[in-house]
Amino acid sequence: VDAVEALQEFWQMKKSRGANLPRNSDIEYDFVPSPEHVYVAFVTLPGGSCFGNFKTCSSKEEAKQNAAKLALMNSVLSEHPNNKITTESSSKILGEAVEPFKSKLGYAHNKALKVFSQMLKTHSDDSILQFQETMTVFQLLHWNGSLKAMKDRHCSREEVIQHYNNRIIDSDLRAQMSLDWVARESGNRGMILKEIKQAELEIDKARIIGKELRFFKEKLEILTLAQNKKVDSGNVFV
Repeated sequence: VDAVEALQEFWQMKKSRGANLPRNSDIEYDFVPSPEHVYVAFVTLPGGSCFGNFKTCSSKEEAKQNAAKLALMNSVLSEHPNNKITTESSSKILGEAVEPFKSKLGYAHNKALKVFSQMLKTHSDDSILQFQETMTVFQLLHWNGSLKAMKDRHCSREEVIQHYNNRIIDSDLRAQMSLDWVARESGNRGMILKEIKQAELEIDKARIIGKELRFFKEKLEILTLAQNKKVDSGNVFV
């Protein structure tokens, strides 16, 4: 079975049935160049979720097929009634969402958990993939320090939730976050490159075990954009 074709047919069927998709209806593939003849492919679904090849692949087509196979499995499983967001499943989702921040303890971290838990309740009965966009926005804004900034402005929990639910991941959000990292670099030379190396390790680790990759991929893209802006402006720190 051609996994790429099967995945395309699955999402075309969803669209024909009137599925409310937050992004355009195209399935997007991109590849990471590899000088060692080991290929990495990423597939981004119309709902925003992203998956990569979990096997070692010696050709671009093999990597694409492997990534599409994983994306298809998750797409089909997401439609099952048992995989809807419920009170029982919320704890597991919450744990996965905050895993990248488990070493960052403190008031802001605990407040983020409460906000995210409340957000889960507003998405009751949605599928995991339907909720993925909101979850990734939450992770990115928390990683970027936006939650702390809202706390400093004394925003209420309801205002924070509304902010998260109304944000989408687009070029404007990426550009805004990249400028935040350029500003941080001015006070901590080498920070962006260090974060990029860490993000590359995280996405490889997550890809190999078959995890959803949107947060890791967006984070790496934002940091790379920040590094390019820093170089273009002539502020090359060593």
